[in-house]
Amino acid sequence: MHCELLVPGLFAAPGDARLPSLELLLARGRCTSAGAESVEDWLREAFELGDEPLAAGALTLLGAGGEPGTRSWVRADPVHLRLMRDRLLLAPAAALGLGANDAQALCEALNAHFGSRMTLQMVDAERWVAATEAAFTIDTEPPLALAGRDVGVALPTSTSALLNEAQMVLHAHPMNERRELPVNSVWFWGPGRLPAVPTKRWHSINADDPLVLGLGRAAGARHKALPATAAAWLERAPEEGRHLVVLDALRVPLALEQTAEYRETLARLEHDWFAPLLDALRDGRIGMVSIHVPDAAESLAYETIRSDLRRFWRRPRSLEHYA
Repeated sequence: MHCELLVPGLFAAPGDARLPSLELLLARGRCTSAGAESVEDWLREAFELGDEPLAAGALTLLGAGGEPGTRSWVRADPVHLRLMRDRLLLAPAAALGLGANDAQALCEALNAHFGSRMTLQMVDAERWVAATEAAFTIDTEPPLALAGRDVGVALPTSTSALLNEAQMVLHAHPMNERRELPVNSVWFWGPGRLPAVPTKRWHSINADDPLVLGLGRAAGARHKALPATAAAWLERAPEEGRHLVVLDALRVPLALEQTAEYRETLARLEHDWFAPLLDALRDGRIGMVSIHVPDAAESLAYETIRSDLRRFWRRPRSLEHYA
């Protein structure tokens, strides 16, 4: 069995904590690197979608159990935009603490305003999708990749009219009056119709992100929500084949990377995932563990097989070394 872990944000802010199992896997494995890329670009390449932009809206809806059909969908995620002198800063939904009830209320208000021109659907509190009468022609990054950055130049001009109307509706919504960071805009990205996904690379895919689950469903692979631990995953995973597991708990807005929550998440992943997978590799239950970190200074991949663990001269180093 080959277990492939996609772990965005792994080297974003490692601090001084030691993670023995993860460090051993990184030190003893074979490292390959390429130019830095976004998580979405890595997914597009890994699922063999060619040069077309990732149709995140349609795939997210599919992964959540919906049926995109032949319509063109786009992600329309809730965000907070703040004008700071000559900069327009973005805070993604992950930093807003938006609950499902409030998110649904905002979606309903937008749908009441737009009617048939644009139909929004809440996948979860942080992920919304929209279908419009006309197909979108935009090429923007997702909100998490733009957190804390000046997005004034990144605003899609082709959707400026819809965006302005959405902002007026959200600004007037009473729910936003009691919020420290109001949801005052949506962010359009990932437009397109549901693509054909040809890859047969993985036998199973586990993730919490409906976009990834949508890719798995479109590819005809087994696709399920991420179990709480590697032990639970190993109980159900087939003994053969390649399996993709997406651990995206570290993919947080930049403002949160230095917090205790980030360090606690690292420690939890070490205990719940990296240590059990290292034990399974030692015991022969897994033949190879790969760790993909596409959004570091370079896109990095570490592949470790059981015999690699005997390379004692390759001493483990703290994550600060890799960051």
